[in-house]
Amino acid sequence: MDNKTIVNLIEQAIKAKKAAYVPYSGFKVGAALLTACDTIIPGCNVENAALSPGSCAERTAFNAAVAQGYREFKAIAVVGGMGDDLAEGCFPCGVCRQVMAEFCKDEFVIIVAQSPSNYMIHTLPEILPYRFGPANLS
Repeated sequence: MDNKTIVNLIEQAIKAKKAAYVPYSGFKVGAALLTACDTIIPGCNVENAALSPGSCAERTAFNAAVAQGYREFKAIAVVGGMGDDLAEGCFPCGVCRQVMAEFCKDEFVIIVAQSPSNYMIHTLPEILPYRFGPANLS
């Protein structure tokens, strides 16, 4: 994946973070999901007073993409932090990793960023080894 695409995804994740609904934690997360046909789908976290009905930014992006008919994905950029700040290393939670395992191949790239110039890149097997996916049900 080229640097221009990576920076664009990070910038779109930062933009998506601004829409987060986080009245309880104040911790905003933004995600930008890149489909196989190079469409970028944004997502932000949405909290709920009952806690479990809330949704992470990554799952919000995947759910929006699936609702639009997308089923194949190349990468996702994730940023997070309190208020307008960006924290270092805002990795997807276990539930989000499992959603990625449902839709993504081993080559799927997870970009965890603090800024467009400060980021880490991992593949799905690196952040979720021994995952359970559709192939396990064959």
